[in-house]
This record gives sequence, structure tokens and C-alpha cells, in this order.
Amino acid sequence: MTAIDLAREAAELTEFWSQRVLAEANGNLFKVAKGIGSTNWHRHDDQDETFLLLSGRLRIRLRTGDVELRPGDLYVVPRGTQHCPVADEEARFLLIGPAITSTAAGGKPSWSAEGGGGPSST
Repeated sequence: MTAIDLAREAAELTEFWSQRVLAEANGNLFKVAKGIGSTNWHRHDDQDETFLLLSGRLRIRLRTGDVELRPGDLYVVPRGTQHCPVADEEARFLLIGPAITSTAAGGKPSWSAEGGGGPSST
């Protein structure tokens, strides 16, 4: 086993708001992702969703107010909480959670399908 370069793995992603599993430990998946624009509002009834921001800025919109993340920040969206991640410019992050998901698309916007380059490319 070798060390995983999170920055390189995130840079290689071709689709926004998609995830690539990098590792698994104790029933949790460690997934790298990148985003720009906004996801759709969604929630995960069966798990918390943990964000660790690697680069850029990420705003996690919640019905009760927004949480702003900067590189190195960690935030846990509690299970069942509606949320909508937003990145005004490209953000790269690590998601940590159990090897299950209640929302297959994870709120992914329709423009991101098939390698969509961002909200302005539609």
C-alpha cells in the first residue's frame, strides 16, 4: 500500500459532484470529489455526511443557515438534514461516510452528468 495523494486524485476527476472511492476503513469510505456551482437540495436519511475541504471554498447551505468552509475545514452534515453544497469556484474535498448512500445521485445537478464541465457549459 502506498500513500494517497488527495490533491492529485481530486485533480484527475473529470465530472463535478461525482465521487471516487480512494480507501475504506472500519466500514467507512474515503471519497474524493470536486464541485463547482450548486448541487440540488438533498438529504441522507441513513448517514451523516462528512466534508473535509482540500482546496477552494465550499458553502454548505442548510435550511437553518450556511456553513462556510475553507481549506483544512471539516464539517459534518447530520443524517436527515437537508443540505445543498455550493462552490462559486472549483472546490475539491474529501467525503467520509459509511459504505451506503440513501441518495444515489447525492443531489448531483443534471448538468454534471456525462462529464459536465460546469454550470456555464450547458
